[in-house]
Amino acid sequence: MNRMTKNAQAVMTGEKTAGPLLKLLLMILSTLYGIAVRLRAILFDHGVFQSRTLPCGVISIGNLTVGGTGKTPMTIYLAERLKEFGFKPAVISRGYKGQAENKGGIVSDGHNILLGPDIAGDEPFMMAQRLKDIPVLVGADRFQIGMKAVEKFCPDVIIFDDAFQHRRLNRDLDIVLVDDKSLFGNRYLLPRGILREPVSGLSRGDLFVLTRCDNSNRSFDSLSEMAPGKPIFKSFHEPYMCGIFNGTDCDFPGSSELNSSQDYEFLKMSKVFVFSGIAKNEEFLRTVKALAGAVVGMIPLDDHHKYTETDYRLIVNQARKCSAEFLVTTEKDYVKVAGKIQSPMDIVVVGIRVSFKHDEMKFSEFIKEKVDASVKSRCFVK
Repeated sequence: MNRMTKNAQAVMTGEKTAGPLLKLLLMILSTLYGIAVRLRAILFDHGVFQSRTLPCGVISIGNLTVGGTGKTPMTIYLAERLKEFGFKPAVISRGYKGQAENKGGIVSDGHNILLGPDIAGDEPFMMAQRLKDIPVLVGADRFQIGMKAVEKFCPDVIIFDDAFQHRRLNRDLDIVLVDDKSLFGNRYLLPRGILREPVSGLSRGDLFVLTRCDNSNRSFDSLSEMAPGKPIFKSFHEPYMCGIFNGTDCDFPGSSELNSSQDYEFLKMSKVFVFSGIAKNEEFLRTVKALAGAVVGMIPLDDHHKYTETDYRLIVNQARKCSAEFLVTTEKDYVKVAGKIQSPMDIVVVGIRVSFKHDEMKFSEFIKEKVDASVKSRCFVK
């Protein structure tokens, strides 16, 4: 990432103030982007652009901002809950930066992984690894790949990961995730800020979930004012250990086999080296610092980074120089490096699980009621 790009991103997230020239450039681009976004919204609102309907229930999980708000952990959480309720869910992701993004494809039929991370994309592949008995598909054309899911697997409900702005597809429930720490950044549209669309787009949401919450209600109160009368839930990200691997292991255990209370004591007495390529590397670093005795170094990479042999050598060499005892990375990163990184030290893979704590039952009941209603209204005959 070059210096200008880093500066622009820091301005977008509010981490630093823009200089006059950069500020002017970003403001011009943001204004032009805003015109295009508002025009598109008007065309959908007035029926010029048409939305299509799938013959099954549809849930969208999305957000108003770029960067990580926890859509993938939430998608996994919701798919597992729906299965527990007795529904037959499927999951569809765009497959961002995967080779199958444009043509579409089946990542998993619920039993077997059919596409690797380079073809499926890192997040869909990770979901396929985690979700047992739940098909995972990818494709930029959500209606087309949704129909493929219906034809192949007969789901009664499909969860679309990152589809809030995909208005070409009708949905029964729009779940909007909002980061508790940053909300909507500096409130500017891309690239002056982190908004994909104006905050007024919240009016399309049916349910709002604050992610990465702490004990403060500041963000909850602010969001309540912006989305009056809409249900809002606070969620929390809980780290768990996916496992300890040697770099040649490729498979994760299924969600039912994971234990969020697994003992981290060995890390508290260890020196670790961290590498990650996610939207919020600094958040992951903070998580690891809370688990490990000492973080002796880190290599942060861009979100959806495609690892190379040069990267593997750099990671291992830097970890050796720092006398690290373990490498630590994310689930999303390990699915891309598994079987490829030759490391003399084991790799600890830390994942994130969603929890609603005392609101768990209330959230589940809300979702079940909505999905029940959408499935009945479709009268879908399997």
